[in-house]
Amino acid sequence: MRYFAAFIICIFSAEATTFLKAVDAAMRDEMKRQDLVGLAVGVIVDGRVAYTQGYGWADREKQVPVTRETMFRWASISKSLTAVAAMQLWERKQLDLKTDVRQLVPEFPSKAAPITLRNLLCHQGGIVHYTNGKVVVTVRPYERPNPFENVLLALDTFKHSPVVNAPAEKFAYTTHGYILLSAAVERAGKQKFADQVRDRIAKPLGMKSLQPDYQWLDIPHRAVGYRKRDGKIVPSTNTDVSWKLGGGGYISNIDDLAKFALGLLRHNLVQKGTATKMWTPQKLNNDKFTSYGLGFSIAQYHEGKLGKWQPAKQDHLGPPPITLVGHGGSQEKTRTRLLIIPSQNVGVVVMTNSENGDSTKLAGRLIKVLLQLKR
Repeated sequence: MRYFAAFIICIFSAEATTFLKAVDAAMRDEMKRQDLVGLAVGVIVDGRVAYTQGYGWADREKQVPVTRETMFRWASISKSLTAVAAMQLWERKQLDLKTDVRQLVPEFPSKAAPITLRNLLCHQGGIVHYTNGKVVVTVRPYERPNPFENVLLALDTFKHSPVVNAPAEKFAYTTHGYILLSAAVERAGKQKFADQVRDRIAKPLGMKSLQPDYQWLDIPHRAVGYRKRDGKIVPSTNTDVSWKLGGGGYISNIDDLAKFALGLLRHNLVQKGTATKMWTPQKLNNDKFTSYGLGFSIAQYHEGKLGKWQPAKQDHLGPPPITLVGHGGSQEKTRTRLLIIPSQNVGVVVMTNSENGDSTKLAGRLIKVLLQLKR
């Protein structure tokens, strides 16, 4: 393993040297443990991006190191972009969470029961995912190449699939559900979905590298992906993700993922009350909580371990668990993780081009170091 440039954006305290050494040691250790090819990490402290750092190779064969310019796929963190775009429209009263999605997207066939925008935001709409039910693809000719750049045409990849459960009956994570949500955002906002993300999220935060990961484009600094096959690390296949833009189709460098996390913490994208709503675990019809809000997963850190959020226990002894908000991503060529702790104004972001990587474990190591600093 070879280590490359650390990018210190600002030194945030007299303990900076100790902290940076601890971060570096933890990430070097995880690079070795997980047999990663390339990695980029970012840390937010006291409401500012304090540090970003790169390790390993963006392209191992051409000996291109990971730098601040290296572009990694966001994978499912893209869902949080879609959720923010939706809730911005909700704040403007251009979108009602109780609305049946078919009122905005009549191209989506009627199902046994209405599916609301809230159902889609919290994965309770019963829309099929990749492996939990039968995915029915509509095959037809298109007038243009790369048709799924149009989020309404992307509905063809699943819209005739049967639902896997009734709305709010179960939590059923689904990328297809977020494709449908992005189509609703496009209709409600009266602007292309990708343009709404650009104009209301990327531009205000100065995220200059964030863009759809259209495989037919030559995107500079795009990381090569890697996977393990028969015990060896080999390049991944180049897969098209244009059809799932709102569910997993964005790409950027580490700085821009950190800017997104910071924008969430500072409430630069939605109001504080709206953020609280999005970061609150949602209930099912049976009144049981899930560990997912509106576009964000809810986690907790307790006794040095990162795990799923659970309702507080009345007989709990000792310090309460720390609540974290964020999202992870898993896709060909990438593993990603964004975690913020709103109560402490801190956060971490992780991007790797190794499919064998565990981004949750990487983020957990960073959170542990960060919380030790905050003591």
